[in-house]
Amino acid sequence: MLRRWALVGAGLALGTVTAFVSIGFLLGSGLAILPVLAWPRPRAAVVGRVHAGARLLAGWDRRRLARYLNREIAADYDGGRALRYLISHCGVGLLGFAVLSLLVLGLVVMMSMVLAWATGFPWALLEDAGGVTTQTILWVLAPGLVLLYLNLTGIAGVAGLERRLATRILGPSPTELLQRRITELSDTRAGVVAAVDQERRRIERDLHDGVQQRLVALGMLLGRARRQGDSALLEQAHEASAEVLRELREVAWRVYPTALDTLGLRDALAAVAERSAVPVRITYGLAERLPTHVETAVYFVVCETVTNAAKHSGAGRITVSITAPGTMIVVRIHDDGRGGADPLGGGLSGLARRVAAVDGRFAVDSPAGGPTEITVELPCG
Repeated sequence: MLRRWALVGAGLALGTVTAFVSIGFLLGSGLAILPVLAWPRPRAAVVGRVHAGARLLAGWDRRRLARYLNREIAADYDGGRALRYLISHCGVGLLGFAVLSLLVLGLVVMMSMVLAWATGFPWALLEDAGGVTTQTILWVLAPGLVLLYLNLTGIAGVAGLERRLATRILGPSPTELLQRRITELSDTRAGVVAAVDQERRRIERDLHDGVQQRLVALGMLLGRARRQGDSALLEQAHEASAEVLRELREVAWRVYPTALDTLGLRDALAAVAERSAVPVRITYGLAERLPTHVETAVYFVVCETVTNAAKHSGAGRITVSITAPGTMIVVRIHDDGRGGADPLGGGLSGLARRVAAVDGRFAVDSPAGGPTEITVELPCG
């Protein structure tokens, strides 16, 4: 708590400094523009420099807000918006200066009185009253605490005003936010279509290259067994049919595992770990079942990532962690393989599109030489 108040106080103190700097900058800018006000081209050149300077000062103040007042503002504002922010910030900065000055003055007065009472040294303002007595301290203590509370409330109010002002002027407008959301949804929809097409091609490839080829071989084997009446061929055909059935179940499982509906995500992931060629350790930290679309996304992310790691990374161990801090589901898949995974590759890009379809975030950290860690955050609630 004390650290938080110290950060806020330091942020407001620096805000008063930037406010005075902004006042000087605005006055200088006005004096620079006045001589060229009647000439469009020189005026445009001076205004361009003013906007560049305003962006620089707003950038400094943006970093102050992020460091001390816990407010992140994107740097995608133009010079005109930065200039409007500096104009507004001057008033708020001066208000913060007044509040901090009252706080410092009150603390100095209180500390001086306490020091005079403790040492017996007569306080200049109360010399005629016989110095600072215990009764004087008690009389001053109650209203002093009330004023201190009001002052701290004022500091919190100014800090909140700083945050709202920066968000309102430097942050994106509601129209810009709506346009970004429309663009994001359009990209997500296109990604979902591409992911579905990629999934269909993969299923067709699995059926054509795997199940279909084995069924053809099985048919030929059964034909030979019927012509020759060989029991050994019949036994071989029986084993081949069992292998075809296993592959068909694998394809069906990758399309949508029925265990998600019947047993839940934990058991479906346990089955993934059992089928993996590399040892997989799963830490499941969820107490309740997730919505169906979130469970499906988590399952396919873990399944595809474990499969890719077992095939391509040379990993000796894979760990999966699933937690739910707040309203987000966080999935981390870590392997000790050779690294160098390409986030733009077919497999990972398909997973990224699947995660984006449910408004999630997908991150890959895979330096050359390893290890590889894939982090997925999905909203839930």
